[in-house]
Amino acid sequence: MNIKAVTTAAGILLASASAFAQQSTVTGAVGGAATGAIVGGPVGAAVGGIVGGVAGSVIDPPPPKVVTYVEQAPAPAERVVVKEKVVVGQPLPETVVVTPIPDDPKYAYAIVNNQRVIVEPSSRTVIQVIE
Repeated sequence: MNIKAVTTAAGILLASASAFAQQSTVTGAVGGAATGAIVGGPVGAAVGGIVGGVAGSVIDPPPPKVVTYVEQAPAPAERVVVKEKVVVGQPLPETVVVTPIPDDPKYAYAIVNNQRVIVEPSSRTVIQVIE
């Protein structure tokens, strides 16, 4: 088979897998394994499953009821402002008080720089910024 044809086919496959990964709601180990299998066959599936499991466990969005709760929670009287930009995947500074979500203790929230953020309580890692 012509090397140029193989390279072109691999490029198309890689691009379609990338688009699938960006548009898919499948996350975690299953999504990583599926994408890895498309790109790299059985070895890609194993590597993709491991990477997807690690990344998916950190970045999975919170359930809609948690988002709704944070959107409707009253803002504290005192505004919290920090110099650092609030970024998904990064922890909030220790000076920011996080409030647990009563019905789902896996999540907490804070209002920082006039932004409502959902965090993982033990690590204080930002999971979602609500715009």
